[in-house]
Amino acid sequence: MGYKVAVIGATGNVGREMMETLYERDFPVDEVIPLASERSAGREVSFGDKVLKVRDLATFDFKGVDIALSSPGAKVSAVHSPRAAAAGCVVIDNTSHFRMEPNVPLVVPEVNPEAIAGYTKSGIIANPNCSTIQMVVALKPLHRLAKIKRVVVSTYQSVSGAGKEAMDELFNQTRAIYVNDPVRPERFTKQIAFNCIPHIDVFMDDGSTKEEWKMAVETRKILDPDIAVHATAVRVPVFIGHAEAINIEFENPISEDDAREALRRAPGVSVVDHRADGGYVTPQECVGEDNVFVSRIRKDPTQPNTLSLWCVADNLRKGAALNTVQIAEVLAEKYLKK
Repeated sequence: MGYKVAVIGATGNVGREMMETLYERDFPVDEVIPLASERSAGREVSFGDKVLKVRDLATFDFKGVDIALSSPGAKVSAVHSPRAAAAGCVVIDNTSHFRMEPNVPLVVPEVNPEAIAGYTKSGIIANPNCSTIQMVVALKPLHRLAKIKRVVVSTYQSVSGAGKEAMDELFNQTRAIYVNDPVRPERFTKQIAFNCIPHIDVFMDDGSTKEEWKMAVETRKILDPDIAVHATAVRVPVFIGHAEAINIEFENPISEDDAREALRRAPGVSVVDHRADGGYVTPQECVGEDNVFVSRIRKDPTQPNTLSLWCVADNLRKGAALNTVQIAEVLAEKYLKK
């Protein structure tokens, strides 16, 4: 017997990826219900070889739905995720709205699956920020090995993290440059084509952006409250795939070889680390892949017990849809058995 699953935000980048991931991983569903805004109601989306009609989120009754995978934007989720939870549906929410709520578990299944048990407090489980997810998947085996004190990370984040309109803007600006048309920033604050923008989300009082703040506070909630994190988040002209340059300071000595071996054994991690031309993974190569890829593992000679590494992942899959479905799999196996 399978589950009745709603996908909230089914017409967006992440929503479509959630539908595809549910099907690919053969999640035990009896029925999938795609939901979106009123203007998208009636549109058709694919679930395997089936074509499903999108229903209006605002008028949908969640009674009888077992699990909702939600990615409609934070403001929409703030209204409808609690409504779904109140109807007895367990919501796995991909937006930023609930992540730091103390009664809402923030989960990466390879890192803290035991936290899923806390869903009973609110009926909601939060999916972390995409850049946080790939980083903590790489950090967890190293933290177990030598205990992490501090992380300094610079991200190189693709435009798909800002939605379909952002992807369209990169495409349109690139085309405009080639045909000598004017370039007009709309979704971004500056030209994104052939450029890098050190600004993701809003600025905060201390000069950091909210994206950078998310990486720090989410890492502490998921992995260890004593880890210090300093992040610089940069949007780059790549369609899909986030990259991170991570510098990690440990409490205890750790060798490159031990770190490499711990990462190779870790679930959800692939190590591609050859000190030769092309012996590393780039965002373009990780598109469509489930794992987090780690390359360029090396000692930092300027600081004791410190390593640097390069980490890439598909932000729409592991950074969003896949992580959400993996949470649902643990939930179904351990907590919602039928």
